[in-house]
Amino acid sequence: MSNRKRNILFNLVFWLSYFLYEWLSNSAWDDEYLQHFIHACMVIPTAMIAAWLSVHVLVRKFYFTNKKLFWISQVIVAVAVVLFRRGFNYYYTYPYYHPESLNQPFFFPLKILIELVNLYLFVFLYATFYLLRNWYEQQKVVQELKQQKTHAELELLKSQVQPHFIFNTLNNIYAVTVKKNPETAGYLLHLARFLEYNLYNTQQDFVSLESELAYIRDYVGLQELRYGNKVDFSASVYGSTEGIQLPPLLLLPLIENSFKHGVDSMEGNSWVRMEVSNREHELTVKIENSYEILPAKEGQNGGLGLKNVKKRLELIYPDQHELRVLNENNAFMVVLKIKKH
Repeated sequence: MSNRKRNILFNLVFWLSYFLYEWLSNSAWDDEYLQHFIHACMVIPTAMIAAWLSVHVLVRKFYFTNKKLFWISQVIVAVAVVLFRRGFNYYYTYPYYHPESLNQPFFFPLKILIELVNLYLFVFLYATFYLLRNWYEQQKVVQELKQQKTHAELELLKSQVQPHFIFNTLNNIYAVTVKKNPETAGYLLHLARFLEYNLYNTQQDFVSLESELAYIRDYVGLQELRYGNKVDFSASVYGSTEGIQLPPLLLLPLIENSFKHGVDSMEGNSWVRMEVSNREHELTVKIENSYEILPAKEGQNGGLGLKNVKKRLELIYPDQHELRVLNENNAFMVVLKIKKH
């Protein structure tokens, strides 16, 4: 059953039960069923209005943002509803069924107090039932989320068995080849560290800038195995990077973009330049690469990594970053600026 249907069913059962109680319990005393039926038809709608305004409107809109306005609004609602009920009784119920009560003035404090207590007794009861039901529903959702999280963690552990095996095997191969073939061992070391970062660091919310740059160097080292001397990569860091934290894999898509859409587009030699500048209140990263305009390859989907970086920056650094893309003179540049807190 949907949440909307459960709300409708809850309100139907609660207010119908209150209507039957108000009508039949009072009628049992004097057998005036018509009188108390009409009275219940007035009492229930006013109680429903008071409960709906108090619980569903005022609590949601003002209780957590402006408590003073919340209580002022509650008093206004209570006064309006109580005066309406008092007016109904004074001008309809009393003349027909209790004319002796007309000897009292309209603003008789005791009668108004009784009307207020009768009204808000059931408003409070409704709020209690409603909040308890919502609390129970939230506990069910929390429990389901815990179960899903546990299941996801188990699946993650299963998925990591093979990468861990590969990572450990690469370390063993590196130990064997480091003396016989140092160049091959170097590439294996890059791959082992690349896998290690993906296994451990990417599960964190933030990593150090040093580890992110080391990860990029391992990625570039593996690309050199593919391109050889065709690509000239250089990275410069200005200022201390100590203590600077970034989301993992934030910069790698920018480097990947340089190789995928820059180096791959070059028939001859190419270059990629990376500059990281740490200033007092701002971190700047510039990545520039050469490129040639070539016909798009079939099935190639360019720019996806850059779009993902933009989305992550908007979520993690709203109004605290600037990302510019410059394209001129057969060179492509991305400039990322992040304000430091």
